Amino acid sequence: MKYIFLTSCLLASQICFAQYNYPKTAEKPATDDYFGNKITDNYQWLEDLKNPEVKTWFKAQSDYSHSIIDKIPNRDALYNRMKQVQEMGGDSYGYAKQIGNLYFYVKTKKNEKLSKLYTKDISTGKETLVFDPETYKKDAQITNFTIDSKGNQIALLFSKAGSEICELRILDVKTKKFLDDVLAPIWSEFNFEFTPDGKYIIYTKMSTGDPNSNMLLKEMKAMIHQIGTSQDKDIVLGSREEYPELNILTEQFPKVSFTNDYKSIILKIGSTKSENPVFYAPFSSIKDKKIKWKQIIKSSDDIIQTYISGDQLFFLSHRDSPNYKIGLTSLSNPDFDNAKVIVPESSSVITSIHSSKNYLFYSLSNGITQDKYQIDLKTLAIKKVPLPDGINHSNAFNSRENDHLQCYNSNWLTPGTFYDYNPENGKAVMSKYFNGDSSYPDYNALYEVKETEVKSHDGTMVPLSIIYPKNIKMDGNTPAYITGYGGYGISYTPRFSNRLSVLLEQGVILAVAHVRGGGEKGDNWHKDGMKAKKSNTWKDFIACSEYLVSQKYTSPSKLIGNGASMGGVLIGRAITERPDLYGAGIVEVGMTNVLRSQNSANGANQIPEIGSLKNPEDTKYLIEMDAQSKVKKGMKYPAVIVSTGMNDSRITPWEPAKFATVLQNSTSSGKPVLLYANYENGHFTSDQDVVFHEYSDIFAFALWQVGHPKFQPLKK
Repeated sequence: MKYIFLTSCLLASQICFAQYNYPKTAEKPATDDYFGNKITDNYQWLEDLKNPEVKTWFKAQSDYSHSIIDKIPNRDALYNRMKQVQEMGGDSYGYAKQIGNLYFYVKTKKNEKLSKLYTKDISTGKETLVFDPETYKKDAQITNFTIDSKGNQIALLFSKAGSEICELRILDVKTKKFLDDVLAPIWSEFNFEFTPDGKYIIYTKMSTGDPNSNMLLKEMKAMIHQIGTSQDKDIVLGSREEYPELNILTEQFPKVSFTNDYKSIILKIGSTKSENPVFYAPFSSIKDKKIKWKQIIKSSDDIIQTYISGDQLFFLSHRDSPNYKIGLTSLSNPDFDNAKVIVPESSSVITSIHSSKNYLFYSLSNGITQDKYQIDLKTLAIKKVPLPDGINHSNAFNSRENDHLQCYNSNWLTPGTFYDYNPENGKAVMSKYFNGDSSYPDYNALYEVKETEVKSHDGTMVPLSIIYPKNIKMDGNTPAYITGYGGYGISYTPRFSNRLSVLLEQGVILAVAHVRGGGEKGDNWHKDGMKAKKSNTWKDFIACSEYLVSQKYTSPSKLIGNGASMGGVLIGRAITERPDLYGAGIVEVGMTNVLRSQNSANGANQIPEIGSLKNPEDTKYLIEMDAQSKVKKGMKYPAVIVSTGMNDSRITPWEPAKFATVLQNSTSSGKPVLLYANYENGHFTSDQDVVFHEYSDIFAFALWQVGHPKFQPLKK
């Protein structure tokens, strides 16, 4: 679809909102000295989220933002279309878990906002609703679940309104009633698991559930809980205090799991690093007063994943292999230097491994497509899993009992599809149980996908994915939306998005910059976007943005830049370094004040990725990646909308808020800067109504600012 953007549309929008009277933000200068670099921050007082003055300020900013956004036409149309696209996709499913003849899974019906827990009888296909979170507590969402080995109990992890501080309850499958046990607080990403007899459950406990406490993500403990007893009687399996010999750092989190054969207990000391210390002990020691852990992996071993079967220790490592290799050594006497290499490094990147009962599976990716391979654990024979082209993920239905796999295939323009795979017969078939009745249009007939590479500031070629309407006229008059991430070695691989498909329908070009800091090209690609080299992340993004302009996909006044979470460094520094390159910026729950974020609960966790303020060399580069301190008074910045979830504990709300207010009080462009504070959200949420409302507001704002005719407020 082609739109002509008339100058009068832009004039009308500027006349309508000629003056932005933002809520007043007091300037209370505070100066920090970073090894001789003195930086003044006028808004540190906003970091006290318990302060009534700060609470009032956030509410005033939220109300003001909505007073502006509510005047933008067709926001409701965007929301309604997102709902329609959700319904066109049919019901959506999570990965299933199998116990006996039953599949357990969460499903969001096409016309509902939350996932509910269901079972399906494999022999009859009968589906049964097991649990609806809306019957539990207001705003409750199922974050994760696990089942005991006999299928009698389900442990459900619940979050509230996007918060990741969760509580765990145990549901009796027969009575569908909760046991008295309540385990809390637990972070949303941590695993929990029943012992094989179903009498105990292992989990990681947070030191506090206070979202405003600086101890929120520190001093965690791996625990074992006897079902039917009080939580205060739980036994510590691993912690900094009780197990000082393990050298656990305050900000690291110990996580316990069992091997598939239940012969060993595994203790991993987690962090934002992928390379973590790992210990093991015989399963028989689980009820000992104190477990004698034996270390099998050090961080310096450069191992990111393991699979243990008996005395076999399979591992995924980037030691001398930046694209990764899979090796095999002994659990009882590991020797990684002389280990047997099962899958050597190649030009593609091995991204992950996981197991079924008799096979190990690995993913091999070039950053844009990802294939699956299987390794026979007895013969070590390797075979490719026959799945369609695209990004292929997989998960075992029950890795302890069988070899059946649930696979998921996705592409930019093809909605995700589940496949069932049996390695014994080598056949992958489209799942008859876990795909919704889709009525999507044929997006491949409407849009093109171009995969290209762009030369960055230092000559490095950066992958760029561009999705655009067919028969587009390359004259620079089309709005475009470019996003990227660039952190923790996480790749931004092709995936279909209901939300972004609605942007495509507005005639908007979509682009994804696969910047350094991600994992698209292996471990070196990640390292080249860390710490001292972090500037490559936003400079790659700028180069990709410039490419869209030079090739006349769009022009600066029509270009929307986006980044979320760690991508806040990317978009924050892109619009402060090149404010002339973007018509609008979207900063979603973004890390924009790294100099102060290390004072937050999640701050110490980020040190392995971005560096420490206690290190003079790291600090030099942290100052460079701090977007807030780069905002200059009187500079003409693009229109910016900064979102934060008021229940967010990863990126504390004050961090994006400070970035918004310093832009408000510095920009001379006359373009709006809004703080979108969502009181129903955290870092993210599974509530589709909250998601669609937020994105319809944010997208409408951005489309207004790049001159899209459907989103221009009427002249008064």
